[in-house]
Amino acid sequence: MRLRERLRRRWQILTGEEDTPFDGDVPAWLFSLLFHLCLLGLLMVFLHELQEEDSPVELISTIIEPDREEEAPQEFFFSELEKPDIGANGLDSFDMADAAAEIELDITELTTEQLPLDPTEAPVNEISFESIVDVSMAVQNDPNIVIQGAAGVGATGTVGAIDRITQEIIDSLEERKTLVVWIFDQSVSLSVQREAIGRRMERIYAELNHIETMGDSRFLHHHDKPLLSSVMAFGQSISIRQEPTDQVDQLKHSVDTIEDDVTGVEHVFQAVYTAAEQHKKYTLGEDRRNVMFMLFTDEAGDDSVQMLDSAVDLCQKHRMRVFVVGVPAPFGRREVEVKWIDPDPQYDQRPQWAPVTHGPESLHPERLKLAFAGQQRREEPLDSGFGPFALTRLAVETSGIYFCVHPQRDLDRPVRRRETSHLSAYIKYFFNPDVMRKYRPDYISAEDYMRILNKNRAKMALVQAATFSHTRPLEKPRLRFPRQSEPALVSLLSKAQEQSAKILAGTLVRMVNELQRGEADRDKIRRPRWQAGYDLAMGRALAAKVRTQGYNLMLARLRQGMKFQDPKNDTWMIRPSEKILSGSMMEKEAKKAENYLQRVRDDHPDTPWALIAQQELAIPLGWEWDETFTNVNPPPKPPTPGGNPPQSRRDDRIRTIQKPKERRAPPKI
Repeated sequence: MRLRERLRRRWQILTGEEDTPFDGDVPAWLFSLLFHLCLLGLLMVFLHELQEEDSPVELISTIIEPDREEEAPQEFFFSELEKPDIGANGLDSFDMADAAAEIELDITELTTEQLPLDPTEAPVNEISFESIVDVSMAVQNDPNIVIQGAAGVGATGTVGAIDRITQEIIDSLEERKTLVVWIFDQSVSLSVQREAIGRRMERIYAELNHIETMGDSRFLHHHDKPLLSSVMAFGQSISIRQEPTDQVDQLKHSVDTIEDDVTGVEHVFQAVYTAAEQHKKYTLGEDRRNVMFMLFTDEAGDDSVQMLDSAVDLCQKHRMRVFVVGVPAPFGRREVEVKWIDPDPQYDQRPQWAPVTHGPESLHPERLKLAFAGQQRREEPLDSGFGPFALTRLAVETSGIYFCVHPQRDLDRPVRRRETSHLSAYIKYFFNPDVMRKYRPDYISAEDYMRILNKNRAKMALVQAATFSHTRPLEKPRLRFPRQSEPALVSLLSKAQEQSAKILAGTLVRMVNELQRGEADRDKIRRPRWQAGYDLAMGRALAAKVRTQGYNLMLARLRQGMKFQDPKNDTWMIRPSEKILSGSMMEKEAKKAENYLQRVRDDHPDTPWALIAQQELAIPLGWEWDETFTNVNPPPKPPTPGGNPPQSRRDDRIRTIQKPKERRAPPKI
């Protein structure tokens, strides 16, 4: 209102008229419009006064020509000191981290070339390096590159493995002076290899000496004894046979004089630990050396539980590499049969087979121990593709190599038992190392292994089921039931049913239930080894359950009363068949078992898992009855007329009866 009154007065003064446009009611929007127009005008004036002219910006650059005579500054450098405490806590940190990972990524893989054969050596000394395991990426093609942490280099002879070791020694000398410690197993079974190694050792050092005298650059920067060597031996006790020296004759004599240890005890990890303590002083100071252990053994060792971690930690701390020339571990088994022929010709020369510990290839069993139902045979021993777990882990975690040596290694055909060499283990099937490389066990500590199991129920179920699967359900089930009389037949059927009932109520059902508890986590597994292991275990456990239940059911039917179709027959024979009770739980479990086994066969070809799955699939899951005549109740023979038959004329000639040779039991080998 005051604004309107002021406007009236202003209009009257300017125009001299009494009436003004502001008399009466004026729309409110008109006042609002005028007010905002005035405000907008004031803002335009104010902002215009604040504007300043943009000052020009001048850019000045100077081109500096690089001095080509000066080296570019080194932005990255690498320390010579290794850091074993970082990451996965080990020299082989990539492999340890890879084992603990749930997802496996593609990486570059390096393989060793096949080594040339020495025409002067016997065929047993031939060597074929077929593969090594996963290593980290490398783009250069350097023939001298050191591939560390190899878990299963295949070889047919110990001497060939030494040829590869020779190259490793040369590569070590290129870096700095080196100490090589030769550690020998004193077991009887290694006596032949020790002799071969002793003969080869002189040649090794002759080759190294020749390289040095030719002025090779790898030896030029060493002024005083670039290569020293020592010798140790172990069995039940550990002994130092030769202090570090550069005298080849002394080394060879030390090896040749190692005697056999007949106790059968092998403290291999205590020997490595003792060797590391004895020679760690050579890894210290400005004049330090590389220390390499060359370990020769043909067993898994008796002290891995007590000494493995200590030996690994000490070798890692002083950067000592361990190379092991050993035996292949049997697939999922601790023991194999080693062939022994008495060396004394005065005794029986027929082969004998002694159980020896060569495995398993993993920390804990990862394979069910089941026999093939309805088959009169045992499972054939298979090569796992890797060495015994503890020894292989020792090599892998110290950036060494484990050489799997077997004289009958053949990838093209099964090996027959009679082909097995003296003091060698019988292994029927070997597998391509290039394929097996993807199925490498987890070479980690027991704590890390349990951590992996706790993250996945399927893995845990596999290990637990394998642990208590050391039974033989239906290994040799009774297949023939003669009917001498009705009570006798019922007695035979009752005993067979009792056997199958114990299996169902005991380990077999427990295995299936344990594996089914982890089934939900099966698809979370990414590593091929665990996939194949779980699927094979589930398929075999279900198949064994179906066969056992079906066998028991068929016995019950016969016991209830069945008649021969041919009245002349007198014996019932039960045999595997494709016939399974339709619509039953057994039929569903049989189909599920077949699906698991077929997945193993299709997804993991040319592996031990696929071979066992195929053998399992070849045996039907059901049963059926056959009948035959075996003359179980023969009629009595009529008496011979005329009394007893005449005795044949006695041969009065003197016969020379050759006394059979005495047969001695195999020693502890």
